[in-house]
Amino acid sequence: MKAWTPLLALTLSSVLLIGCSDDDDDGPSASNGGDNGSQNGSGNGTDPGNGAAQSSYEITVINLTNNQPLSPVAVISHSAAYSAWAVGSAASVGLEKMAEGGDNSDMIGADLEGLDATGASGTAPIGPGGSETIVVTSSADTQTLLTVATMLVNTNDAFAGVGSIDVSGLAPQASLTFTAPVYDAGTEANSEASGTIPGPADGGEGYNSARDDRDRVARHGGVVTADDGLTGSALDQSHRFDNPAMRITITRR
Repeated sequence: MKAWTPLLALTLSSVLLIGCSDDDDDGPSASNGGDNGSQNGSGNGTDPGNGAAQSSYEITVINLTNNQPLSPVAVISHSAAYSAWAVGSAASVGLEKMAEGGDNSDMIGADLEGLDATGASGTAPIGPGGSETIVVTSSADTQTLLTVATMLVNTNDAFAGVGSIDVSGLAPQASLTFTAPVYDAGTEANSEASGTIPGPADGGEGYNSARDDRDRVARHGGVVTADDGLTGSALDQSHRFDNPAMRITITRR
């Protein structure tokens, strides 16, 4: 995985003009979707129902953080046979690539081959206060679950998301709203050291196949930063985050 590219940085610089959101609502209208998810989606526009009727869903994501751009968001429509992550279990390679470098191509592509699943991706990073709407299509004659995930790019391997949200009973034009907690993929040590953060705070390395942390997904404890006394950290106090990191609204079309 390449480090944060000039193209993404240029895109992000435009997105960041939107400004920051101070909304950190995680009240009763929101859910974290549980501590597990799905990593299944094809991203190739194929019909998951093999010709069956389809339903489309709009997924609108809002970045709630102060200074944590979100990588292009992965959205996966799938059945109960698929799960993208589970707290206490090791991350898949596809999840690791997204959580360390923001690359969701395996999560919505190769990881989903042969499965009844469809994947879609956001078009660009989402800056603080920014938003994007992504459309995904699913077979209407089977249970439909949605998983939404993204990397907090000014971190080593933090990602935010909700997993396996059941939308099969959602009426046309009806919506569900959730807030997404932040997880630690457990694949890369949270050193915050220069050269290890792929986002604009550092421009360092993204995905690395070597796993040098606890190798299990967990809720993220947050960043420490140089302002908190972590010598050598590439981050400052602006990069701190509190759960949740994003708001997700799912609307059936």
